[in-house]
Amino acid sequence: MSLVLVVEDEVDLSEVMRDRLAADGHDVVVVHDGAAAMTEVGKHVPDVILLDWMLPDAAGPVITRRLRTEARTREVPIIMLTARAGEDDKVAGLESGADDYITKPFSPRELEARIQAVLRRRAPQLSKEAVEIEDLVLNPATRTVTGAGKALKMGPTEFELLHFFMTHTDRVYTRPQILDHVWGDHVFIEERTVDVHIRRLRDALSPSGHEALVETVRGAGYRFLSKR
Repeated sequence: MSLVLVVEDEVDLSEVMRDRLAADGHDVVVVHDGAAAMTEVGKHVPDVILLDWMLPDAAGPVITRRLRTEARTREVPIIMLTARAGEDDKVAGLESGADDYITKPFSPRELEARIQAVLRRRAPQLSKEAVEIEDLVLNPATRTVTGAGKALKMGPTEFELLHFFMTHTDRVYTRPQILDHVWGDHVFIEERTVDVHIRRLRDALSPSGHEALVETVRGAGYRFLSKR
């Protein structure tokens, strides 16, 4: 489930967006100006930001540039929402650092498709698309994992950990990095908690023989291999 921050000063539209996005399975936070948006990202880093171009206190591109200068929000996908349909406006929005641009009025289906597209590019572990590696298949939509055709049972944290690993293969991640990506950067948990969940994940993968894909890199962290 992804956290979507909606920054939109049209109250009626923002409420419609909240309801539709929640129906699509997202957690949604709505604010109505740029200052409130910056306050919110200071509390929780969202997975996607839907940012209106025309806000009462700042233009969308100005806020986008500020978000791109902050380390915590530099990689967060941003979709610009605007009634401006001109090519120059679209270019200006994208050049400010936005990942996509959607013109009002838009359909809920189009908005969800755009969200999934930027998640695939920027944060693949948050996409609803199934991932497959070496006959190991994880389906975020159904919350199921199969290995060599066998249904594998695991807890919700192990599922999220596996999803992150399967979308970020062959790179070593430290325990703090794994905590940030899987638990969130505002959750204060002992780093050794990662070891416990890695052990549980390996146990869950063992019936299909996929536990060896989770590799310990001594003195560094863990790596998920793209092939055995």
